[in-house]
Amino acid sequence: MKEPRPPIRSYLYAPGSDARMMEKALRSEADAVILDLEDAVAPNRKQTARDQVAAILRGPLSKPVFVRVNAAGSGLIDDDLAAIAGPWLAGVRLPKVEAPAEVARVADRLDHLGCPAGIHCLIESAIGVERAFDIARAHPRVTGLGLGEADLTADLGLTEDGGLLYARSRVVVAARAAGLPAPVQSVYPHIRDTEGLRVTTLEGKRLGFFGRSVIHPSQVGVVNAVYTPSEEEIARARSLVEQLERAEQLGTGAFALEDGRFVDRAIVEAARRVLAFTGR
Repeated sequence: MKEPRPPIRSYLYAPGSDARMMEKALRSEADAVILDLEDAVAPNRKQTARDQVAAILRGPLSKPVFVRVNAAGSGLIDDDLAAIAGPWLAGVRLPKVEAPAEVARVADRLDHLGCPAGIHCLIESAIGVERAFDIARAHPRVTGLGLGEADLTADLGLTEDGGLLYARSRVVVAARAAGLPAPVQSVYPHIRDTEGLRVTTLEGKRLGFFGRSVIHPSQVGVVNAVYTPSEEEIARARSLVEQLERAEQLGTGAFALEDGRFVDRAIVEAARRVLAFTGR
């Protein structure tokens, strides 16, 4: 039986038009790779990018490989999907999503191509944020939400990062309400600012995100470290799970810790996600 993979902490982007960068990404310490057919690829290189990404997706692959396709209204997405559809595609990153119907059309196209990949919806505009919950429930193929913060910042006319707090919280709540995993954080564009990356990744973790997209291999280690549970967190999670199991044997699904804090099943489920890293 195939062992389940631990949760993905880092997603490294690589442009589909650059074969060397894609190979480098696949050899990196990133948990997963996102091959990009959208913003990182010049218009006159789109077909070359499709061909090169398709060649990689013939597999086998040592880690999950996702593909960011062009937006639903770009006129390019049908060719993108036709090129990448196959059993080795871990998922489609669909950018600039603003309506559930866009997701449904992509899902129908994947059905037609016989591709089982899920759809990760990137929200990059004010109207997308307002429709986040509807987008999250647009189709059973939706596997997650995320923000494209560069475009969203421009759309909202923001001059500082704090203006994104509402949108970030909104997608966290929408994803949870729709039964999806925690959203993945958007990229941090300042490649040399390691401390800024660490601080903002910790902030995202506190807000309810899990994992982060990165644009350079040097950012992977920081993101992996932040999203790897410490020994203390693992021990605490293991204790919570064991206490719940004992409580269930006694006929109750909740219990109180020695310090008086009340613990129920929802808190223990969060502990189980921590233990996913240990294989327990």
